Amino acid sequence: MINSKSELAQEFWEKGKLADCPIIDFHAHMGDDRGIFLPKRTPEAMVSTMNACNTLLTCFCGHETLFIPSIGEEMDIAAVKKYPNKFKAYHAVVSRYPDPEKDLKRMKENPDIFVGFKFLCDYYSTPFSDSKHNRYWEYADDNKLLVLCHTWESSYNGYQEADKILNKYHNLIFIAGHSFHGNWDKAVELAKKYPNLYLELTAVLDDRGPLDMFIKEIGSERILFGTDLPWFSTHHGIGAVLSAEMTDEDRRNIFYRNGARLLHRFPWFESIWEPFRLSL
Repeated sequence: MINSKSELAQEFWEKGKLADCPIIDFHAHMGDDRGIFLPKRTPEAMVSTMNACNTLLTCFCGHETLFIPSIGEEMDIAAVKKYPNKFKAYHAVVSRYPDPEKDLKRMKENPDIFVGFKFLCDYYSTPFSDSKHNRYWEYADDNKLLVLCHTWESSYNGYQEADKILNKYHNLIFIAGHSFHGNWDKAVELAKKYPNLYLELTAVLDDRGPLDMFIKEIGSERILFGTDLPWFSTHHGIGAVLSAEMTDEDRRNIFYRNGARLLHRFPWFESIWEPFRLSL
């Protein structure tokens, strides 16, 4: 059923995209993953989805990068260089065999490629707060970078581990991927406690109600849109936001305003954003 209270919902239903409401996707991947068939796994296929949905920019970390960084990082860099106005990458923190000297050197050499780091500690059975991660957190904090963190309740990346990091590092932007999925009360509690924590919507939208709760409890200014593309449908994610209880101004915050404010810290973003000339 179309949300009759939303002009954006009406436009999306009629046209399939929102002309003056671009999308910034803060959570995506790329490439093959364990033999699973992902039709939109290539950069070109992802760009086709982005164009269909008016997605301005997608921030991603390739599947290969999370397992074989020596191969995957170069693939991520190549994708961004090929489509510099469509993609930016997160540098993976591979906790099983971290190499901060090499990783931070790569970050410094590629300021137009990386927006920050990606932590997926469940993969490596290593908590956020493990000392082997210190150099990464410190570098992100010193440079006010974005850090996309897989936050699904576990002893490695649940709210207690996030609290340890947020209590220590106040300059980095901690993006809670999946928003501590299922532990919505704790997500709200941490967001109220730490202004540099942003809740990201990948998989949140598979439940009816959490997004409405976030809007009621913390407002829309600290929520970022994400899809896990090529895993989930961007159209579905947009539609879920359009059907939740909030105003169109809230939706604009989630779809692009919050993200654009964060990305304006990077010199390259101005040329991407300038054609839209939308108020923030």
